[in-house]
Amino acid sequence: MEQSPEVPKHTPTAKEIAAQFREKITGPNRGYDPGDRLPAARALAKELGVQLMTVQSAYGQLRDEGLVLTQQGRGTFVRDPATPLGTEPGSSPAFAALAAELSTIHDALHLLGERLDRLERLVGSETPPSP
Repeated sequence: MEQSPEVPKHTPTAKEIAAQFREKITGPNRGYDPGDRLPAARALAKELGVQLMTVQSAYGQLRDEGLVLTQQGRGTFVRDPATPLGTEPGSSPAFAALAAELSTIHDALHLLGERLDRLERLVGSETPPSP
């Protein structure tokens, strides 16, 4: 009897791993709720037969999307979507920078709105009567 060669197991990419977890975090059949810890990167890498860097890259993609938080020495956790991005400990530096920039823009728009109101009051009070 002839033995069939074993079919090589598919090794997932970081993008595929991220997609699987994204579905488990945001999909209709959620497997993770806010605050839940994702599997340890080393253990998951071993289980999937991939390099540690592959899992870390997948978790990094999810972090940059605002879905998870990575806390040094503690692990990776599903982020609470009710908490504003970039405000919680362990959030991506990119989100923290974006939150600060948006706050600055918000303040500038508020100030411009106040100046526009003042200008409209000044111009409105000086408008000559129409013929």
